[in-house]
Amino acid sequence: MKKIILIPDSFKGTLSAAHICGILSRAVREIFPGAAAVRIPMGDGGEGTADAFLTAVGGQKYTKTVCGPHRDPVCAAYALLPDGTAVIEMAAAAGLPLCRTPLDPMTATTYGVGELVADALDRGCTRIILGLGGSATNDGGCGAACALGAKFFSGDGKAFIPTGGTLEQIASMDLSPLYASLRGVPVTCMCDIDNPLYGETGAACVFAPQKGASPDQVRALDRGLRHLAEKVRESTGHDIAALPGAGAAGGMGGGCAAFFGAQLKSGIETVLDTVRFDHLASDADLIVTGEGKIDSQSVHGKVVCGVSRRAKALKIPCIALVGDAEAGYEPLYEQGLTAVFPINRTAIPFEQARLRAEEDLYRTACDVLRVLRRYGV
Repeated sequence: MKKIILIPDSFKGTLSAAHICGILSRAVREIFPGAAAVRIPMGDGGEGTADAFLTAVGGQKYTKTVCGPHRDPVCAAYALLPDGTAVIEMAAAAGLPLCRTPLDPMTATTYGVGELVADALDRGCTRIILGLGGSATNDGGCGAACALGAKFFSGDGKAFIPTGGTLEQIASMDLSPLYASLRGVPVTCMCDIDNPLYGETGAACVFAPQKGASPDQVRALDRGLRHLAEKVRESTGHDIAALPGAGAAGGMGGGCAAFFGAQLKSGIETVLDTVRFDHLASDADLIVTGEGKIDSQSVHGKVVCGVSRRAKALKIPCIALVGDAEAGYEPLYEQGLTAVFPINRTAIPFEQARLRAEEDLYRTACDVLRVLRRYGV
């Protein structure tokens, strides 16, 4: 075996994707000392996405003090890749971990996300990838748009920065300064949900309770997003209400489409294309992927699913090392996955198993690679 691609997702709450790549590389050196181990840690749009891109293709990390979700200053980082692509995690400036308690999606803002975009533009980025995971907001991306020059006006003609609780106050908007700020730079949003902007399966009804919204607040937030969609349609002619993914990150998906002209794409497909996975893996003998738990949800566009599909097209064996496995992932075998290997080597609860995850992952990887070496794969 001459070349192995290592492309895992993180084991949430246990091991980062970059850490997993390091462990797997050690196993490859042990069993196949002459093989090249290519590390491509995955990020899903939330925390760790920028670092995953930097590890995979190189680049520079930049930090900037920006407006946090509740207007406290926060130090946020983003990545600028060698090809000029800026990778920005929405969570870095508007994420739940940045919030004081109690949580309040009525007042939380994405303004700091727009400040990060502006900084990347000032540094000459030629493309923006925006990860939509882990947000604390429900403002439909209006805050980010304001940071880039958009103007929202209330009924009395006064400009203001809308939040989830004040979206219904929008009477009109002027997006021309925003368009000038973007300078024609294309924006792609990493978005792995297909929820619409509002309604029973929309941003507020499905996700706002996790951000601290009461039932009455959920209804108010949903009305605000409905109103925003109407005003966007009046101002731009674009209908974002039923756009799949518009409800991502408190309506940020819809806002990005409306204000930035963004494409909403699968997170894993965005990453694979950006790191030129097909080229890197074209001459590989084996692809190793994985995630913390593989189950029926893994079939719907997550890392193992996306990697398996690419492996099938390339006709390369693909194995998944996972923290836990539940029934329902079997369709992945038709999509290109060769085999699944849980790393939990002892029947103990998760809180105990997570403490030995590093050693268990290493030993399992070595065992699998020994079998492949023994039979000349």
